[in-house]
Amino acid sequence: MKTITFTEENYLKAIYVLSGEATGRIANQSIANRLEINPATVTEMLHRLRDKRLIEYSRTDGARLTKVGKDLATKVVRKHRLWETFLVQKMDFTWAEVHEVAEQLEHLQSDKLMDQLDKLLGYPQFDPHGDPIPDKHGKLPSLKAIPLSERGPRKKYRLVAVTDNNPAFLTLLDKLGLALNDTIEIIEIQDFDKSMNVVLDSKTKATLSWEVSNNLLVV
Repeated sequence: MKTITFTEENYLKAIYVLSGEATGRIANQSIANRLEINPATVTEMLHRLRDKRLIEYSRTDGARLTKVGKDLATKVVRKHRLWETFLVQKMDFTWAEVHEVAEQLEHLQSDKLMDQLDKLLGYPQFDPHGDPIPDKHGKLPSLKAIPLSERGPRKKYRLVAVTDNNPAFLTLLDKLGLALNDTIEIIEIQDFDKSMNVVLDSKTKATLSWEVSNNLLVV
């Protein structure tokens, strides 16, 4: 197989992540939105990836990873999430700061380096945002959680992941004093806009918009 470029790895990772959020093949526009690039550029790259047999692709049906493509994408995702974990645990980065740095580090090609990093971190199963980290064989730990927006009032839940890694969103959670494994007790849900009056970690009252609560995964 030909050498895979950093850009091609980014496409494979994007398709991998989008495949976890939807069923069926992934449309060009969805890939373009995730990578924030022109759909015409996406089409050109998808043809290249198809020629390398890393994806199955047609303009009408969209893209799907082949076995080889999925294996490569899983490795990139594993590296990205391990580096995010390292940056938070060992380098004092905040969860809002790690994404761009991990985007650069994920393209390092040493399997030994990643195995040693995994060992150094104690074989973590989830990254600082609660995303599951594939092990060296590509297996993902299970995470049975649903958005807070789908939960009912008068109950207490534990935050285990966020589905939006945008720094602005993570900074907002920091300002609220909300972090992974904190508890969220829903006091009341407003009929008008589905915003929630909550108590965070049994001490702080706050109001969460539907958009915020929909990006918080809880158990």
